[in-house]
Amino acid sequence: MASSIEFQLFAPYNNAAAIAGSFSNWQEIPMQKGKDGYFRVTVELEDGEYAYKFRVQSKSWFFEPDEWVSITDPYATDVDGMSSEENSIVRIKDGKRIVDDYIWQHDDKPLPADHELVIYELHVADFTGGEDDPNARGKYRHVVEKLDYLCELGINAIELLPVKEYPGDYSWGYNPRHFFATESSYGSTAELKHLIDECHGRGIRVIMDGIYNHSEASCPLTQIDHDYWYHHEPRDPENNWGPEFNYEHYDEHLDIRPAWQFIGDTVRYWIQEFHLDGIRYDAARQIANYDFMHWIVQEAKKTAGPKPFYNIAEHIPETPSITNVDGPMDGCWHESFYHCVLQHIIGETFDLEQLKDVLDAKRQGFLGVTNVVNYLTNHDHNHVMADLGDRGIFDEDAFRRRKLGAALVMTAMGVPMFWMGEEFGEYKPKTIAPSKIDWTLLKNDSNRSLFEYYKGLIALRKTNRALHTENIEFFHENPETKVLAYTRWNDEGSRVVVVVNLSDQFLAGYTVPNFPVDGTWHEWTGNYDVEAGNGQLMTDLGEYEAKIFVWQ
Repeated sequence: MASSIEFQLFAPYNNAAAIAGSFSNWQEIPMQKGKDGYFRVTVELEDGEYAYKFRVQSKSWFFEPDEWVSITDPYATDVDGMSSEENSIVRIKDGKRIVDDYIWQHDDKPLPADHELVIYELHVADFTGGEDDPNARGKYRHVVEKLDYLCELGINAIELLPVKEYPGDYSWGYNPRHFFATESSYGSTAELKHLIDECHGRGIRVIMDGIYNHSEASCPLTQIDHDYWYHHEPRDPENNWGPEFNYEHYDEHLDIRPAWQFIGDTVRYWIQEFHLDGIRYDAARQIANYDFMHWIVQEAKKTAGPKPFYNIAEHIPETPSITNVDGPMDGCWHESFYHCVLQHIIGETFDLEQLKDVLDAKRQGFLGVTNVVNYLTNHDHNHVMADLGDRGIFDEDAFRRRKLGAALVMTAMGVPMFWMGEEFGEYKPKTIAPSKIDWTLLKNDSNRSLFEYYKGLIALRKTNRALHTENIEFFHENPETKVLAYTRWNDEGSRVVVVVNLSDQFLAGYTVPNFPVDGTWHEWTGNYDVEAGNGQLMTDLGEYEAKIFVWQ
């Protein structure tokens, strides 16, 4: 039995529009425009799947006046992205539009709070899949197959590089063309939901990378009426990745802000449909509109309901104003942490004040533990092992420095994050070409040792609540020996001390003065107990080594 299904296209200042699809033998059906700016048409459809396209008389300046152009539906939840035609796909079941018929299994599972997170950033295409074929594309189901591995590591949040449908065969996803459709080469919408559901079943939150500064050049909105949604030209040509949404533009006639409306719709859709637990807002500095960011964050949290939802800005360089009491975001990527700590473990610089600034982000103006996300690298930078190798630092020396970096990330004030493969020493340099994680590295003793070190650090970070606070105090520094010591604590008696040797010298029997508490401490990295007395503690410090003491 056929049902009446309405199609609509928002194109308020365009003169005419039509629809054509598999249901009409691709013959155009004219659409009628209402006073609200929507073209509409109703089509009688049986249950099933149909391809369709809109035709519209464009208002964009790069076409002839009122030139007819074919576009996909800007709100299409599925696009035939693997064909040159790029048709919109609609599914009808029981007389209604559906995305898919996935049934969620784990919505009742408790999830960790923002301050408890250890985030693992991954790219679906390169994370896994087709281990026998280095060029095979990873898919959602391959990530599901690796969830037990992530659980063993201790991860409780994954951050996915963008999975909105992009043009071409391979991309990191920062060129979104279709804002409601998922990347079809990774699998179906139901398979993405299954991945997120399986994460929730294991207590892992899923944060999605959201691109709201710009779109890819052939996004349907650019074809309808470019300057209605976008700035006419880039405001910062040095940092331009495509047409930039214009969050200042207000349509007085319809009493709407077009870019707010579109991005608000896409954010609400993704949270409702895919049960997301957070969004990382790409290029927030280029969005450059705090009013919009305040609004979109509130829309995201309202849509998410009572569960925790983490809004993270990528604002480079970072600024405390985007977080804290008056800022729109919950947290932001801590880029200065990356630059400072990397330079210190490589040995290119030694600046204790700068190091203290990034370990205690309150010194930079941030207020709380969730206001910064600390990392030693991410998708935008080389793997740390590649940077070490570029400077002739290899083998045992490289792994020693890599462990020191991991200890600093996990014990600094803030939420720790790391890029896929860092936990076992992936060493490939950054490339925009396909670059699979080399899982065979885990068979090597040094790489496995780094993995176990990360695993232990993550367990410490998750279980010791001293590391969930903003409390950090630097109680000893020695510029001559390049030693720094700091303590983390909470009000319930948990306390951690970190002593760091940032030199290439072994320091035997080093006395750490002003030690916070006399008594028995457990040295975590070596798994032994040691006594502190008379306000000091003696320990051996290897070159480029961190010792972590946990109060017993």
